[in-house]
Amino acid sequence: MKLIKATEKDIPLIQDLARRSWEKAYAEILSKEQMEYMLSEMYSDTEIAGHLQNPHYHYYLIQDENNASYEGFIGYEHHYEDNATKLHRIYLVPESKGKGFGKEALLFLNQKVRESGNERIILNVNKYNSAKKFYESQGYRVYGEGVFDIGNGFVMDDYLMEFLIHS
Repeated sequence: MKLIKATEKDIPLIQDLARRSWEKAYAEILSKEQMEYMLSEMYSDTEIAGHLQNPHYHYYLIQDENNASYEGFIGYEHHYEDNATKLHRIYLVPESKGKGFGKEALLFLNQKVRESGNERIILNVNKYNSAKKFYESQGYRVYGEGVFDIGNGFVMDDYLMEFLIHS
């Protein structure tokens, strides 16, 4: 596996990988309307370009070195909160799950968080998303929950999870 720093030229690829991942991951959790709304808001050209211009926000493409295919991406933001990096996005296309790409991407993130000086990784995960079990298997724990109004009459009903970085 190789992680490649994304640039603005990669926005269409990030959008495609997000859509392919979301259509499987959220098919039974979100309505088609909410999924389309969230994808259009969270993965618009303007939204991603804004992230890429933020010096603390990083996107990396996850590539399978064996066949050079893109398997997913990770997006995170250092110093999101005091001493914390926020894992905003980690998505794999359905055919890539269970092959170790997610674990490797989280190990990569741990290293980047150490380098940033942060000591904690935080994330939100939908309460009905099976990814929660994956995060728990990697040492993350639930420290809270929240319902977040995302506009257009939709909410995100999430667990708040964290991972403490040990030097």
